[in-house]
Amino acid sequence: MAPRAFWTGNLRLSLVNIPVRLYPATSTERKIELHQIHEPSGKRIRYQKVAPGVGAVENEDIIKGYEYEKGKYVLLDQKEIDDLKLESKQTIELVRFVDPSAIDARYFEKPYYLLPDGDAAEEGYAIMLKALNQADKVGVGNFILRGQSNIVALKPCGKGLLLEILRHADEVKSADAFFKEVPDVKVDKEALELAVELIERKSGEFEPEKFKDEYTEAVWELINAKIEHRAPTVETGEAPTAKVINIMDALKKSVKAQGKQAAPSKAQGKRAAASRSATKKTSRATPKRKSA
Repeated sequence: MAPRAFWTGNLRLSLVNIPVRLYPATSTERKIELHQIHEPSGKRIRYQKVAPGVGAVENEDIIKGYEYEKGKYVLLDQKEIDDLKLESKQTIELVRFVDPSAIDARYFEKPYYLLPDGDAAEEGYAIMLKALNQADKVGVGNFILRGQSNIVALKPCGKGLLLEILRHADEVKSADAFFKEVPDVKVDKEALELAVELIERKSGEFEPEKFKDEYTEAVWELINAKIEHRAPTVETGEAPTAKVINIMDALKKSVKAQGKQAAPSKAQGKRAAASRSATKKTSRATPKRKSA
């Protein structure tokens, strides 16, 4: 049975409207929820809502408030908050198109799959998908969800479209305050060449299925072992040591571990650099092949 769409509406570009359905692109099934338990009785811990000097309070007596000074609150009734929510027009409005690299990775918050809704939407959906592929652009627009305004990015994803909810500008911290303490270090030329060589030898496709969530798997094994009244199966591997090692020695050993010569000569380094430069120039001169 196909999953149920959690939102339906229209994708709008100028006067073009395409009926669409929205589905979450991520899952929380692997998330393990652990509760607090009173060990002597085996009962789950429950929490009461209390006010200092008053004691336990009922839900109907609770409203929301903003602390503008220590211990001072502006009280907000739920109806007042609800009245501020934006009316949804059930529309994803595309207003601009940008290069894929123009959106900083820090702005991406949550992905959704966008599908055509009904036979009448299929042609417009296919045109939008192919147009984005051929133009090599990402659509940026507005989307009201649950009464709040969101920035969205729309881009091709295989045979369909992926819609990303983006963070607003004031939600992203500037890196300057953090990176200003990073010192300027004079880098050894040979060490840099070795690092580049190691990166090139380890380059390949991104294959997330090959990365194991070892902690989550170990917790599941521990839970299942306790349910089945057995000892957990523990996979033992060599833990990395925390020895401080010279960066040059580490790079040489790492490159050598890839099965090739550890440290290229200066002549080899120059030839490799020239080859990389020529490759980059060729790739810039060669038009990018666009999907049909």
